[in-house]
Amino acid sequence: MDLTDFLIRLALSAIAVFVTSKLLSGVKVSSFGQSILVAILLGIVNAVVKPILVFLTIPLTLITLGLFLLVINALMIMLVDKLLKGFAVKSFWWALLFSIILSIINGFLQWVY
Repeated sequence: MDLTDFLIRLALSAIAVFVTSKLLSGVKVSSFGQSILVAILLGIVNAVVKPILVFLTIPLTLITLGLFLLVINALMIMLVDKLLKGFAVKSFWWALLFSIILSIINGFLQWVY
């Protein structure tokens, strides 16, 4: 992946974060610039922290037939919420809904690209 492709994917992820936050009253992003920071930090958290959590929760993930991965995604959103000012998620349930809708919108935007 070259730099241009990376920047386009980052912009698409930021757009997805911004749009999703506008759709959900329980999630607030202060600006589009903050959406870019959320997309960057979420990418870092998903690359570093999420694999560790997935590995540690393999038995639970197997028992729930993979549905526990949704909980892990929500926890990653909540971690980003704690790390960034200007990004706020009201509760775990809003984080869960945000992660689902964000995945759908981001997937669509990546598919269009």
